[in-house]
Amino acid sequence: MHKLILFLITCTLCNIITGQEDFYKKLSDATLTLTEQKVTYDPSYFSISYPNGDVPSDKGVCTDVVIRAYRKLGIDLQKEVHEDMKSNFSIYPKNWGLSKTDKNIDHRRVPNLMRFFSRFGTVKSISNKSEDYLPGDIVCWSLGGGLTHIGLVVDKKSSDQKRYLIVHNIGDGQVLADCLFDYTIIGHYCYQK
Repeated sequence: MHKLILFLITCTLCNIITGQEDFYKKLSDATLTLTEQKVTYDPSYFSISYPNGDVPSDKGVCTDVVIRAYRKLGIDLQKEVHEDMKSNFSIYPKNWGLSKTDKNIDHRRVPNLMRFFSRFGTVKSISNKSEDYLPGDIVCWSLGGGLTHIGLVVDKKSSDQKRYLIVHNIGDGQVLADCLFDYTIIGHYCYQK
């Protein structure tokens, strides 16, 4: 009887782990498809629909890469972040001097996504070891001067095969780049709803 229970527990854990790996593989694949779309870097404020709102498909910033990749898997970060901010506004950053939520922009700000992922995702260690950053991971950087950046790790390796690459938008559209350690890492997460 104990062997049967142990076997069932082992099978259940294997299914959970396999399901998580499948999710992050799908997230990586969805993120890579974004690089096929021509996008101009545009940090303008847009009034967008809610839920499932998006800025024009040919425009975006770094956060839009993450938002669009998750949306391809049926996860609406606009809605998820907005709902959490409505209930917990006081714990989110006050960098913009707002006194209430704004469903058009809140999910498009790196510090807000960092807070959301730290609350509902897994906070992973920040290190200088490339093997700690896996496909599906979300990485946030400081660019200096109070500027922040975000990107997704994908299942493609650098030319020297030492690091996974990043899909991000830092000014040249949604691109695949070997930039994991180009900036100071300030956040490392994985998130599966």
